[in-house]
Amino acid sequence: MGIGGGGEQRKSGGEMMAMASLFNDQQNPVQQLQVKFKEVEVGFKTWLSKQSLPVEAAVVSTMSGVQGAFIGGLMGTLSPEMPQSGVDPQAMASMSKLRFHSALVGGPWVQARNFAAITGVNAGIACVMKRIRGKEDLESAVVAALGSGFAYSLVSQGLQGQPLNAITTAAGFAVFQGIFFKLGERFSKPSPEDPFYTRSRTMLLKLGLQKYEKNFRKGLLTDPTLPLLTDSALRDVSIPPGPRLLILDHIQRDPEIKGKRGK
Repeated sequence: MGIGGGGEQRKSGGEMMAMASLFNDQQNPVQQLQVKFKEVEVGFKTWLSKQSLPVEAAVVSTMSGVQGAFIGGLMGTLSPEMPQSGVDPQAMASMSKLRFHSALVGGPWVQARNFAAITGVNAGIACVMKRIRGKEDLESAVVAALGSGFAYSLVSQGLQGQPLNAITTAAGFAVFQGIFFKLGERFSKPSPEDPFYTRSRTMLLKLGLQKYEKNFRKGLLTDPTLPLLTDSALRDVSIPPGPRLLILDHIQRDPEIKGKRGK
């Protein structure tokens, strides 16, 4: 009787583990795509941070410039050009002095060029400032905006443009960037504990159990504790039996987490 009961328990446990594995394999494809994208993004940023400053700045500037060109080209395609006939020449001259307005005027190629210069130079300078100064702050943002303003003046007016226009454009870019930076600082809510739960959050998202992240935080189950997790530890933070099985099964099958247990 006891032997039969033990066999039934092992069979039941095996069925539950099989169901956990099947449930894990049938996760929402959107969530799986999000996890894969996050892994690729983290891997790329890690690789980029190990490169020399010129390489990192060149890669960041190129990628941001391409994105800016795509956005500018799309805007130029969707927004019709302003008709020139029947418009007061003095009014057109006044509007042309508004550099921010003229950045949004023109066909797809013109706007693609403008946005590529603005975003590429801004991102490149910000990257260099962050590598040199070791932080992202108002000063770095303003310097990057000054550079992007000069770059925009250069590509839109050429070398024949008036230096005063370039200076005022760069100053305008810097003022707007500074305002947006301070607004972002005011309304953003930094989470200093995030670095301690990066792997835990990724695991829970992959399993579709992201709602239990607060349980991990409540029990201080940080990333270094993952190889040590047990059923009782997860039970203590009020995680139900089904999710506990999925979490423990994932840890057993993850070579990076499992490998750290023996170190």
